[in-house]
Amino acid sequence: MISIIAAIGKNNELGLNNDLIWHLPNDLKYFKEKTMNQTIVMGYNTFVSLGRILPNRKHVVLTFEKIRLPLDVIQFNNLEDLNNYIKDKDVFIIGGASMYKQFIDKADRLYLTEIDDTHEADVYFPNFDKSLFNKKILGTNSDNGINYTFTLYERK
Repeated sequence: MISIIAAIGKNNELGLNNDLIWHLPNDLKYFKEKTMNQTIVMGYNTFVSLGRILPNRKHVVLTFEKIRLPLDVIQFNNLEDLNNYIKDKDVFIIGGASMYKQFIDKADRLYLTEIDDTHEADVYFPNFDKSLFNKKILGTNSDNGINYTFTLYERK
């Protein structure tokens, strides 16, 4: 099963300068709760932006560059090999924008934190056909005066 997890603004904003736009502590806790003991799949820039290996998660990175990653990170240099690796696994796609774009049509679940705010951004979450999904509100929260909703979209 392929799950996507992301926090997006009203205009699908994801990030700016390879960093998160909003500082939402409760959303970070939510991300940790959902991805703990899971396989997380990301692009290289997202891996760099994490700043460290996240505990109790298997890290899988897609990068087209010939670089050396830590030994406990599984690295793929092409999408076909990555798809073969994950085809029978439960994974969370955690970013960035190009990874979301590659997997949005294959995803079974989208865990989206929908932020009731707009912000300057240089990367955006891809548009998707919401009619192909059942939408469920998992909760609402507020941090630093910013309201947001934890939403699950499950493919019909």
